[in-house]
Amino acid sequence: MRVGFLAYGAIGHEHMQAVRSVPGWELTAVCDVNPERIAAAQELAPAAQGFSDATEMLDSGLVDLVVVSTPPNTHYDWARAALERGIHVVLEKPMALTAAQCDDVLALAKAQGLTLVVYQNRRFDADYITMRRLIREGAIGELFSFEGFVGGYSRPCDYWHSDADVSGGAIFDWGSHYLDQMLDLLGPDISHVTGVNHKRHWHHVTNADHAEVTLTYADGRQARFINSDLSAARRPKFYALGTAGAIVGEWDPAAEPAVADLPARLTLHVPGAAPVEIALDSPTPYAFHQQLGAFLASGDSMEVMPQQSRNVVSVMEAAEESARSGSTPVTPSII
Repeated sequence: MRVGFLAYGAIGHEHMQAVRSVPGWELTAVCDVNPERIAAAQELAPAAQGFSDATEMLDSGLVDLVVVSTPPNTHYDWARAALERGIHVVLEKPMALTAAQCDDVLALAKAQGLTLVVYQNRRFDADYITMRRLIREGAIGELFSFEGFVGGYSRPCDYWHSDADVSGGAIFDWGSHYLDQMLDLLGPDISHVTGVNHKRHWHHVTNADHAEVTLTYADGRQARFINSDLSAARRPKFYALGTAGAIVGEWDPAAEPAVADLPARLTLHVPGAAPVEIALDSPTPYAFHQQLGAFLASGDSMEVMPQQSRNVVSVMEAAEESARSGSTPVTPSII
């Protein structure tokens, strides 16, 4: 499998190491507008051909699978461009900025007999896989309420992540991770979504300063995601309530100020017993890429399915619609 990188930014090295771990995969092309990034990729893959023009790379005949790490508002266009040329696609999250765009590229992939999938890397984090295992084993009974939080009190960056027209907004930026985890834990049977965006302090960027999304399920279960740059006191990263206990994921203070870069410290709370800190499971290295390689080679199952990533976009789109209309409940389009 000849692999090409469309952009080699902050996550490029992670994809590089993953590609090198998959038997039969080779990086053959890398495209970036910054020649220093191309050079950085070629240090690890000297045989890879460098390009400054993405269309030229896709037309080169050197690529069977492309990893698209461009900003979110370009994912749809580059996915279509690659699929039209017979190239499998791995997209950084989110898949696109609307469910209609997701449906279009998924239909094109099916028509072309190709694979399009989103790199939902937070599905494989040590804290998340440990918490999910405990929940699935029944450690807290039936999960009925879940909250995920990211943020603190800090000036947002000036990069595209903070530009709502490019990133999709604060709900899309981190929601692509957290809402994917919530749908993985609780399933897709969502009755309605509400959202709110606060713009109150950081006026040098267009993303909301504080965003909240609440999912309400048909049976009454709820999940809430919060992304905030106005939280002088952080909430836990995870707060899972079950009928027989709870799991709390506290941010690691040793990671200040980049707390989101390290896993949370998980504590299991069961009535009548002292809280217990849980040792984290060890993730399988490069599991996503390994699974994709096995799927393309022999049709083995994958943990992350493209329809799941499409549903995450639909939920985020519904949350933005709700936020624009005073937090009116909106039913997402789930497939």
